[in-house]
Amino acid sequence: MSHSIGKGLFSYLLSPILSKHIRLMSGVFRGQKLVYSEFGEPIKVVQKEEYKTEPPHNNDLIVKMIAAPINPADINTIQGKYPVKPQFPAVAGNEGVGEVVSVGTSVDSFKVGDRVIAIKSGTGTWRTHLTIDKDYVLKVPKELGVVEAATLSVNPCTAYRMLKDFENLKPGDTVIQNGANSACGQNVIQICRSWGIRTVNIVRNRDNLEELVLFLKGLGATHVLTEEDLRTTKIFKNGDIKKPKLALNCVGGQNALEMLRHIENNGSMVTYGGMSREPVTVPTSALIFKNLKIRGFWMTQWSKENERNKDRLEMFEELISMMMNSELQGPAYKMVDFDNFKEALLNTMTVKGMIGKNIF
Repeated sequence: MSHSIGKGLFSYLLSPILSKHIRLMSGVFRGQKLVYSEFGEPIKVVQKEEYKTEPPHNNDLIVKMIAAPINPADINTIQGKYPVKPQFPAVAGNEGVGEVVSVGTSVDSFKVGDRVIAIKSGTGTWRTHLTIDKDYVLKVPKELGVVEAATLSVNPCTAYRMLKDFENLKPGDTVIQNGANSACGQNVIQICRSWGIRTVNIVRNRDNLEELVLFLKGLGATHVLTEEDLRTTKIFKNGDIKKPKLALNCVGGQNALEMLRHIENNGSMVTYGGMSREPVTVPTSALIFKNLKIRGFWMTQWSKENERNKDRLEMFEELISMMMNSELQGPAYKMVDFDNFKEALLNTMTVKGMIGKNIF
């Protein structure tokens, strides 16, 4: 699956499978990994190193990585700005998809050739071969797209949980969100479309706004408004769409305040990011007279608290089903070989990483 789209909709995926895959002996492989030994700018502190695996222990798998995305949280972790602080030296990367190439003697639930994704935060997926406990991977269908599988455990799960856990949403209800063109925002739109929920999607004004609006509506967006439009819109007052029960905020600042003004009484605003780096300000009237609930959400913490919870497995099953049925698609992307990892890191952190492009 490929996309041709505009600014704000482009992801880099590291592709270790393009690097050398050398098997030294049974269960032992020589490969490469992207390591950092201090916090700092990724382009300066991340280095490529060669290494070899040990034979898998009883409950371990060795997974040959196929693709691993570069997420904003990965960048922030390397910079030391994320709440999760790894032990040094650390291998970067939190999610990705690979193929099982060796199994430990006590493993009977996986076999060589299975396609799996990492589901434990801080796994260190930016490497050619990953040794991991069988409890920290999830088997996925081989028919599932590589991009969809590689990016499954963060943004789709974040969108799913926020839509499930804060308000009892029903078909015909409305969700409003800012940062709607982000990877998580795109997942919110598509999941809501699948569930019959309408969405009002806020984006920043830009030169290619018409192209972006068409793209988001193609995903299922009901309305797409700029931040300026949101201040004057009459779609709720005129009854074009119900007032939202739920607002999803990843921007903060004035934009979050504007969304608050439109939320239905007793509704919720969930903050999961702060791209503007401005605080969320809540008027007293919103708390007293509208009884709004102001909450926060961090997918890493939810996953940690629900590692063995059936809700987590049901979530993965439903998301995978949506992807297999073409109801949920992965982000626009470019596959990058390990040899070009510095270019990918640099572009992710600059405007170049925000430009859409056809791949394959």
